[in-house]
This record gives sequence, C-alpha cells and structure tokens, in this order.
Amino acid sequence: MTTRRTASNDKALDAFIAAKAEIDTMLERLKALSDDHFESHPDEIHWGHVGTLKHYAGLLRQITDSAFKEGEHAA
Repeated sequence: MTTRRTASNDKALDAFIAAKAEIDTMLERLKALSDDHFESHPDEIHWGHVGTLKHYAGLLRQITDSAFKEGEHAA
C-alpha cells in the first residue's frame, strides 16, 4: 500500500525544510563566530564581553531546553 501526501502536506514539508535551512545557516554563522572567539582579542576582553556571551548562552539555553525537553521544559 502506498501513501500519497496531500498538497497541504507538501506545503508544510516545504516550509519545514525552509525553516530548517534557515536554522542551519544561523548555526553555521554562530559556529564560525565562536571559532573566531566572537571577534575578541584576549588582551581586550572585559566584563562586557562576558555579559554578552552569558546573554547569548541564556538565549541558546532556552532553545536547547525546549528542543531537548530539559530545564523548564522537562516533563
């Protein structure tokens, strides 16, 4: 028995793939920035840099907690 996707399912799949591609692009850019130490030189690091990275980490934690059902999203 074969299953045929509906047109609305095709549209949902296309939208899903587009959203995934957008996420992949953002992750690649973020990884490259991280590999470059967020464009910071060790001699120039100050507490503002620390605060910025902690802010980024908090935002990413919200995403990972949601995706992996951890933290406040734990069952």
